[in-house]
Amino acid sequence: MRLGDNFFIRDVLDVAPELLGKILVIKKDDSIIQFPITEVEAYRGEADRACHASKGRTARTEIMYHQGGVIYVYLIYGMYWMLNFVTGVANQPQAALIRGIEGFDGPGKLTKQLSINKSFYGENLCHSQRIWLEDSKSVKDFIATPRIGIDYAGEPWISKPWRFSTT
Repeated sequence: MRLGDNFFIRDVLDVAPELLGKILVIKKDDSIIQFPITEVEAYRGEADRACHASKGRTARTEIMYHQGGVIYVYLIYGMYWMLNFVTGVANQPQAALIRGIEGFDGPGKLTKQLSINKSFYGENLCHSQRIWLEDSKSVKDFIATPRIGIDYAGEPWISKPWRFSTT
């Protein structure tokens, strides 16, 4: 069963851990591939110095200001697309970075494997014919640790346990 708007229109700190175990479905060529989500990170609005929205509304972050349930992708190191699911209500920018799926650890590796690119920016997960999330049993056993690679954000943002992964 495909997840609907109500799943995404909540605070990222509620949505992110609940993404664990959900099934990421991609229609690639003429086949459907499915992967359980194993690791995510939460980025929570303009006050969160690690969140791209901390710099305000820009062309890059515009989609983060939309209602939850759409995709925010951005390029890092000129070669890796990062897949994020926008959460929350409009004008309160939040997103969950998908860091791992079963069989692929690392956000760059998974997007390369799944052919995720700029064309996915703004895609609606609730209506898309090429990418969506399906419900599954909630993962009860997960760990929460600090996010990775955000030293630039300073404290308290570096230490927030907003990275969630299956055990």
